[in-house]
Amino acid sequence: MDWSIGNILWIIIGGAIVGIVARLILPGRQNIPFWSVIVAGIVGMLVGDWLSKLLGVYETGGYDWIRHGLQVVVGIVAVALTAKIFSGRNAQSTL
Repeated sequence: MDWSIGNILWIIIGGAIVGIVARLILPGRQNIPFWSVIVAGIVGMLVGDWLSKLLGVYETGGYDWIRHGLQVVVGIVAVALTAKIFSGRNAQSTL
């Protein structure tokens, strides 16, 4: 992976988009800060890219729907896990 400034910015912007889409798709209310949505989206992007390379669908003939779908699915899992972690912290702080 090329770690140039442009790629790092794209990872942050794309991660924010994936995180927001994942949070909108995930049912229920996620009581988590926005920065954690971005981090979960970045995780979704990077792991989704890795999975798509592993499955051989990273680059297709047209728009890479499978790769982006994998990114969103992983993003949903990451947002759900983040919400679970933050709900555990909130429950402990109220005791």
